[in-house]
Amino acid sequence: MKILITGGSGLVGYAIKQIASNYNYTFIFLSSKDCDLTNYHETQICFKKIMPDYVIHLAANVGGLYKNMNHKVDMFENNILINLHVLKICHELNVKKVVSCLSTCIFPDKTSYPINETMLHNGAPHPSNDAYAYAKRMLDVHSKAYRSQFGKNFCCVIPTNIYGENDNYSLQDGHVIPALIHRCYLCKKNNTSFVVKGSGRPLRQFIYSQDLAKLIMWTLENYEDAEPIILSCNEKDEVSIGDVAQQIALQFDYENNITFDNSCSDGQFKKTADNTKLINLYGNYNFTTIENGLKNSVKWFINNYDNCRKN
Repeated sequence: MKILITGGSGLVGYAIKQIASNYNYTFIFLSSKDCDLTNYHETQICFKKIMPDYVIHLAANVGGLYKNMNHKVDMFENNILINLHVLKICHELNVKKVVSCLSTCIFPDKTSYPINETMLHNGAPHPSNDAYAYAKRMLDVHSKAYRSQFGKNFCCVIPTNIYGENDNYSLQDGHVIPALIHRCYLCKKNNTSFVVKGSGRPLRQFIYSQDLAKLIMWTLENYEDAEPIILSCNEKDEVSIGDVAQQIALQFDYENNITFDNSCSDGQFKKTADNTKLINLYGNYNFTTIENGLKNSVKWFINNYDNCRKN
């Protein structure tokens, strides 16, 4: 049985690759260098050549707060095209199951907490990432449409903020943890203040990429519901951006050199997710602590600095 991983060279694809030997499948990891998923015919040729039994759809045009705010057309159009082509071609090739990856940032801005799977479409997302969020929401709508009209086993997972090895460490467009790791590395190297954009007060639930990889594989093998499922650490493990910055600085032995730039946007203050559905179905999962996950992530970044993605 062949599993095709779109976005196979990214953060989560890399994590799945690290655990692939534990499973009795042939894994094919597809990157943007192998196929432009925004091009229908190129995607069709690529998928027909592979003829996967299962697809884990991770590929997306992603970035941190400021990329979402400054490149809304790109974030919307690229993600709409990628998702449309992947699901349509999986249907044409009779792929047995597709598990697609969403994000908690696509939930409504004005909502009650903790958020759960039933609340996904109950209002507008935060304006800072609305274009990206609506494109990703349509992946849920599209998956359910294929299930309803054609009986396809297409479903979605909703991870909270992902971090780990082999992320994109862009200082401008990266997600918060990889961008902070890169910035702290440079600040220590140049003996300058480690400046964190924003107040540091917003709260997030972070999930270590290898934990997410294991839970995605569990979803592929065990989860059959039409509704998406939140893959997240527990609510009590929510941490502030400021605390994360402190933990990162600690790994560089630079914790006494942090300042916060309050002139920069904080984005959404919180988006606390409820993982009750996951725990009820899976049982208790021993999530990697943020301290251990960041220790692994910083170590990997230092060891791979010359070759890792930074733009």
